[in-house]
Amino acid sequence: MKRHFCCLLASVALMACATQQDKQTVRLCTDSGCYDAPKSTATFVPDPVSTPAQDKRMDALTALAERDPRAAYDLGLRLYRGDGVPRNTYQALTWMRSAAERGYVDAQLALGRFYLVGLEEMGSDPAEAESWLGLAAAKGNAEAKRLLVQASAAKKNEAAQRRLEESNKRQWQAMWASGYQYRTYWYGSSWVFY
Repeated sequence: MKRHFCCLLASVALMACATQQDKQTVRLCTDSGCYDAPKSTATFVPDPVSTPAQDKRMDALTALAERDPRAAYDLGLRLYRGDGVPRNTYQALTWMRSAAERGYVDAQLALGRFYLVGLEEMGSDPAEAESWLGLAAAKGNAEAKRLLVQASAAKKNEAAQRRLEESNKRQWQAMWASGYQYRTYWYGSSWVFY
């Protein structure tokens, strides 16, 4: 009886770990095999010279991004990070904007955050941040509601804007560099949504 109870307890613990692991990782398969990777990390690393396989993946993601705002958000995030493509913040912002204009809340929040503190070469624009955060907040996004208050204050007070930029810019850039999860991943020969 005691032995069965220990085995049952061990089984439950392993299942809990597996369930938790499933939420934090994704199984990725490439031409060279399969592996588990965190959802927030790079899913394929570019070679200095692109390969036909990498070009195929990015062409497929671009085509999907034109149809689905979640994929457009992912493409923007990949371009921002340089994940599988040369890093390009202008194109990242373009794809994020495309997703946001099609109503994708995560992209609206991202644009609001980018405009609130600026994006590297681009300065901040509290009025633009306020409009994107307002859209996300209207859909119930709690973080957008909190940031909307900051954007409104920054729009009215330049000193408040500078303090906001300095206190948040590094943290938000670090989050976009590695903290936010993709909505799609490459599996075998196509992009799949989580």
